[in-house]
Amino acid sequence: MSAHDTRHDASDDDHRLAALGYRPELSRVLSRFASFSVAFTYLSPMVGIYSLFVFGAGAGGPRYIWLMPIVVFGMWLVARVFGELGSHYPVAGALYQYSKYTVGPRYGWWVGWFYGMALLVTVAAVDTGVVPYVVSLSNNWFNTSLDSGSHTTVLLITLALLAVQTSLNIVGAKMMGRVAGFGTYAEMVGTFGIAIILLIAGFHHGLGFLFSSEGAEHVKTNSLGVDFGGNWWAGAALIAILAHVYIFYGFESAGDVAEETKDATRQVPRAMQQALLVGGLTSFVLVAALLLATPDDPAGYKKATSLDGGVPFILSSNISASWLNDLLLLLVIFAFFSCGSSVQGAGARLAFSFARDGALPGGKMVSKVSPRFHTPVNALLLGALVPIVFTLLVNLTPNKDVHIGFITYPAKVSALTALVSFGVSGIYLSFLLTVIGAIVARSRGWVPQGPFQLGRLGWATTIGAAVYLGLMLINVVAPTGLTSPRGALFNLDWVTLAVMAVIGLLGLVAFLIVRPAERVVVHGRDDLAAPAGRRLE
Repeated sequence: MSAHDTRHDASDDDHRLAALGYRPELSRVLSRFASFSVAFTYLSPMVGIYSLFVFGAGAGGPRYIWLMPIVVFGMWLVARVFGELGSHYPVAGALYQYSKYTVGPRYGWWVGWFYGMALLVTVAAVDTGVVPYVVSLSNNWFNTSLDSGSHTTVLLITLALLAVQTSLNIVGAKMMGRVAGFGTYAEMVGTFGIAIILLIAGFHHGLGFLFSSEGAEHVKTNSLGVDFGGNWWAGAALIAILAHVYIFYGFESAGDVAEETKDATRQVPRAMQQALLVGGLTSFVLVAALLLATPDDPAGYKKATSLDGGVPFILSSNISASWLNDLLLLLVIFAFFSCGSSVQGAGARLAFSFARDGALPGGKMVSKVSPRFHTPVNALLLGALVPIVFTLLVNLTPNKDVHIGFITYPAKVSALTALVSFGVSGIYLSFLLTVIGAIVARSRGWVPQGPFQLGRLGWATTIGAAVYLGLMLINVVAPTGLTSPRGALFNLDWVTLAVMAVIGLLGLVAFLIVRPAERVVVHGRDDLAAPAGRRLE
């Protein structure tokens, strides 16, 4: 076989796209590394750990690190299911498209709706989450007196970030890939680099410390003051694992940009799995280093694993050089920036895919592609405007508990925080629905035709992924009272479920307006499906 025969031809990707009923409109410029980088920077170990280390270590103690492999393995099963679907359906919009083809247009529309809303919420969460680090660096370098708690400061910094991210994403997918690539390097330096720096500075504990709970199961010795009644496995572990659950997703974004990826049928499955596994490795190394670097006195440890200290306290107490602390701040800021950029890019591709199918109000406008940059400009603008609206919700912060029927909205919690609590539950719901769609397809005789296939492990992998997602979704949303560890640290009792219900009602309005069963069906071709498969009806 000649070299020409084994080399992938870009027209193969377009032929596959045509077999699914679409013509190529976006530029296929993302390399294997760029595809991986988009997925990896969305997952972003640094963003996740800097945001959630305190909740995991504070709730479960050092031993919480060993809960991470459970989440990574569960999500690896999901990534393999998505990889098989992405290999067969290399279309922008990922989960929406997979569910549309495996079950039907109505089902796919709802998957896309919850997934899309979760992506937009995540953009707002990431871009507002970086504000304290930007403020700290500005105050260090320019002697400013910015307040990271000021609503005006939060809004202005978020607006500036969104403006830059949107501009770069509009320029082209190649630029998005470059930003994600630099973000990947920043993540590597910021995870392995910090671990090495802390090791050189000198860990304060031996490796056996990682197997201890440090009394996290008892309210008197729990750093966050939550009560597990003396139970670690049946109490603390169930909550501490959520600190990992809230990190390990985003790998599916490689499928969102499939139409801009070279050799998408092969590269998308690889990027999904590699982003997850590399993310798991880097996260484990960074969390282990941070835990071992916590002070060895009880008061110091408690501060390091509480909201008053956290990662910044651990780093500052171990690293005396101000320039090095500033460098680490820069890495963190860029990690947040590249994460937000990748999430916005993925969300815009989903909106474009939705709109192109006529599944969104104003679809013709949203699906417009720039003739110069070959990017979905209006979808990207939408991906900036909606997070701005979400960011404004930071101004809605009640001074006292608000009682709405049987739901109590807690004081001092902004509406943006409540919305962010939906982000993970929305992701897990859309993931679960997509995997259920794969189960439905298999039961109907669907046979994957892409280069990546699960083979004999197809049923076991898919069912395992569904079980994991179902159990974790319940763990994420289960209302147990505002005074319980779950309600106090993660889901605000009934608030997350209430937000899901509101988003569902808004979706119902849009669903009735769009009538996806009538419009999406025209984009239901699958000319390469096995005979046992079926077209949309």
